[in-house]
Amino acid sequence: METYENQEMRTPEYRGKYVPGNRPVSEPAIRNKGLYLIVPVLAIAIAEFMIYSGRIIEAMEVHAALLIGLSLSILYIKNVEIQKTYQALILLPVLRLVNLSMPAFYDITLYSFVFIYGLLTIPVTIALTSQGFTREQLGITFRRIGIYIPLSIVIGLLLGVGEYLIIETDYLIPDLSIISLLMLTLIMVFLVGLVEEIIFRSILQNRLEMFLGSRGGIIMTSVLFGLMSSGYGNIIEIFYAFLVGFIIGYMFYKTRSLPLVAMIHGFINVFLFGVIPHLL
Repeated sequence: METYENQEMRTPEYRGKYVPGNRPVSEPAIRNKGLYLIVPVLAIAIAEFMIYSGRIIEAMEVHAALLIGLSLSILYIKNVEIQKTYQALILLPVLRLVNLSMPAFYDITLYSFVFIYGLLTIPVTIALTSQGFTREQLGITFRRIGIYIPLSIVIGLLLGVGEYLIIETDYLIPDLSIISLLMLTLIMVFLVGLVEEIIFRSILQNRLEMFLGSRGGIIMTSVLFGLMSSGYGNIIEIFYAFLVGFIIGYMFYKTRSLPLVAMIHGFINVFLFGVIPHLL
């Protein structure tokens, strides 16, 4: 049993601080939480609209400055909740910087996604383990997987058709042979979809739900998801990506299933970059 001197004081105004006698007390409640998100979210929005307008170098500079700024902020901000929120947000400039820099050395082909998202698994894994979420919060479960597989294919088809009508992508595979489709599916579902959904849903949405509440967390994550689609140079695509992000985010909120949202995301890309361009 704890002695009086070692018991944690539970009153809201003392959460997270320490008082004489080595008595741990909790951190004070965060006031005006939204203010801590304004600067990084605005910086991401500015950088992404620079990409939208074709100013790639300037956008990379803003993302690099944001990456450094968030990293330094984590060192000086003492509130753990803000620290972990900034840790989650760091993944977005990392994602964009890796995404923009790799094509300088490789043509945009199916295999360029292997280089980009294979590299991203390193910071994503570090962030995943440092956030302190349980397996259930992260969505690491295979419950109802037999239902979710066909469901994700149907939803992926519907959302993929909608996106293709907006941006009319080229195909990343030479034909619709079983080998080509299998390779595309493996990369898009088990690498691209999985990595991006870990970033946006398992890490970012979870953290923003805790920071802003469930509704605010889903909406803010969807906004960021939409902004990160600026590279297509189509304003309608940004709004459509926001809608897709909201649908996937809400499904993650209701099911807490990472496999479901990763498969939906992956199959959208399978239809968008493989099946539909060859059929239309």
